[in-house]
Amino acid sequence: MTATPRYAEDYLPGQVFNVGSHAFSAAEIIAFSSEWDPHPFHINEEAARQTMFGGLIASGWHTALVMMRMMHQGGFLSLETSIGSPGHEELKWLRPVRPGELLRGQVVVNSVRISKSRPEMGFVNNTATLTNPSGEVVYSLTSNAIIKTRAG
Repeated sequence: MTATPRYAEDYLPGQVFNVGSHAFSAAEIIAFSSEWDPHPFHINEEAARQTMFGGLIASGWHTALVMMRMMHQGGFLSLETSIGSPGHEELKWLRPVRPGELLRGQVVVNSVRISKSRPEMGFVNNTATLTNPSGEVVYSLTSNAIIKTRAG
């Protein structure tokens, strides 16, 4: 987790956060998807080979949740100051995530706005991406994080 709280005023447009990496194992993919997204291409290696994917792939929702954890552990979000999100503007699953691929996470701050009606909070618009070893973006999410300000 973040060592010190990060307040809305601490974010700057254009700022880049490299939030770490994660390799999805086949066992992890199957366990998550068995519970939450039981498509054959997520839970059965033999059945997955017969699909357009040609093998087992991670659920997009699993990928998104791993990125959320990386955003916290990698220092972009602070549990002490992050107070949610009003929603997401754009979510894309651009390429399949395969077992053993080491994905690297990055978050870019697009803009920062302190609320006029509630100056104890700010909105940090950001784009989070996961990139595979070939340098291809496999996941992209543009959203707004609600972050406490020092006034809060």
